[in-house]
Amino acid sequence: MHLIQRMKIWKELRRLEQRAREEPSPSTFVDLGQVYINLEMNDKAQRVAEDGLALFPKSAELRKLLDCARRGMRKQRASELRTKLTRSPNPKLFRELAQLQIELGDMSALHATCQEWSLRFPDDAGAWLVLGQSRLLNFYRDLAAREGQEAVRCLERAVQMDGEDAQARRLLGEVLYRIGAVRTSLDHLQALQAHQEQDPELEALLRHVASLPDHGDDVDSLLDEVEEHGCLAHPSMAAVSPRPMHDESLARIRDSLAQVAELAGVRKAAYIKGSRALVKGAIRDGKDPFLRVVRVVAKAAHRFARRLDIGSASKSVVDGPFGHICICVYGEVLAGVQCDAGTDLEVVLAELQEIVAGSLYSGTHDA
Repeated sequence: MHLIQRMKIWKELRRLEQRAREEPSPSTFVDLGQVYINLEMNDKAQRVAEDGLALFPKSAELRKLLDCARRGMRKQRASELRTKLTRSPNPKLFRELAQLQIELGDMSALHATCQEWSLRFPDDAGAWLVLGQSRLLNFYRDLAAREGQEAVRCLERAVQMDGEDAQARRLLGEVLYRIGAVRTSLDHLQALQAHQEQDPELEALLRHVASLPDHGDDVDSLLDEVEEHGCLAHPSMAAVSPRPMHDESLARIRDSLAQVAELAGVRKAAYIKGSRALVKGAIRDGKDPFLRVVRVVAKAAHRFARRLDIGSASKSVVDGPFGHICICVYGEVLAGVQCDAGTDLEVVLAELQEIVAGSLYSGTHDA
């Protein structure tokens, strides 16, 4: 960058900083944060976004700025780790780099990192554990049989290499019982219990799994059934455990959904968590076409984004003669709205994002 260009940027930066102090607005904070990002000062961009959200908590633009700044910081850290690994490779650095690549959604880089990790340290099961974790995240999100098969294969490899690896054994046991392989899951969870001191949480998990019906040990067939039916065979322990704050949190979500339903142009609104749904508007039952469209589009958008290796889809809009269907999704939690043509979609999507984010923050969604 030429000296004159740098001077112009710093002059613009000082002007925006002064404006943010004297006349704060979402656009001013976004402009200021973007300049910091252009200067590769992502930590300052993050602070600007957080300051802006403290004043304007419903600003979708500021949330995007915060995501962008955090992503930039992760990329900077990943670059630093790659440099360190070139000089002095060790499993701890490989693990940190791989976890960052999972957060960035950079699957091709993750696979390359894990391949190098396993070649340099063939006795370290960590590379297979991290690969299994990434595949497992994809499987729980999309319920795609292929992702489930790869997750099980990687976790089994990690367990074979290190039978006392509690994390790999537990993840494997959990995914197996969720798809219906209860007996095989119990074998892994009991082996985990034998290598650990008394763990009340693990004991509760064993009781939960032991109470479930077994659907056999053909993992590939069970995964195919999960993909075909679009749901897991058994709920997680968290889904059936009582939560003291559940009713209060659910009431907050219901109130937020009612506010969205009152927006101009909105005809139907829904909050969906797993197989359960809260609805507002002219929705007859669980077979309502609107609910089906929301579920199908959310899943299809995720799969398409993953296929293109561009991360994960969080917001989608479907246009048609019915108007618009807006969807905001994260994991098993999603919120959707059907509204008339001409409705302010940015406002609707921002409200849906608030519902989903609030649900995640309060911990009301099932694992």
